[in-house]
Amino acid sequence: MNTIWFLLIIISIIFSIITGKTEEFTKSLFDATKSAVEISLYLLGIISLWLGLTKIIEDSGLIHNISKFFQPIIKKLFKNIPKDHPSITSITLNFLANLFGLGNAATPLGIKAMQDLQTLNEDKETVSFEMMLFLVINTASIQLIPFSVVGILSQYGAKSPTSIVLPTIVSTVISAVVAVINLFLFKKFFEKNKR
Repeated sequence: MNTIWFLLIIISIIFSIITGKTEEFTKSLFDATKSAVEISLYLLGIISLWLGLTKIIEDSGLIHNISKFFQPIIKKLFKNIPKDHPSITSITLNFLANLFGLGNAATPLGIKAMQDLQTLNEDKETVSFEMMLFLVINTASIQLIPFSVVGILSQYGAKSPTSIVLPTIVSTVISAVVAVINLFLFKKFFEKNKR
């Protein structure tokens, strides 16, 4: 990845010299860097807020009530996870973060869920089906309200930053359903071929 970025920068510099637009290139480089830092700080605030809230929810015991609400759904999907295993809480927190469009905050929660799922994995050298299922659902990340994107759009002066909510819900639900169906189809196909 570093090589790709390096090549892009070198090609950009060469083209700016050839076209005689080195001044514009330098200005856009600094503007983009400034925007990147501003967006990073903005997202850092959102992530810190969400991780703080999840810690409060977890410490207060509220997460166990939320887990119980989601447990029937998670148990239907993740059939091999024991009833009171910590991975259920980790998966629930990750799903909630994704549900509210806080994908960046969902990342550390997703890593924790994968670590918890790994404790159930008999073959530590391969990925279990539950880990694959979690990864597929996590990647599709069904979102009700994409707070991060709405925040960025409003920061940049979008007239209607919330207009992306319905298309986001529809597209993420469809992608999650298609991805889960494909995973189960592949599982059946490979189990059938093993016999």
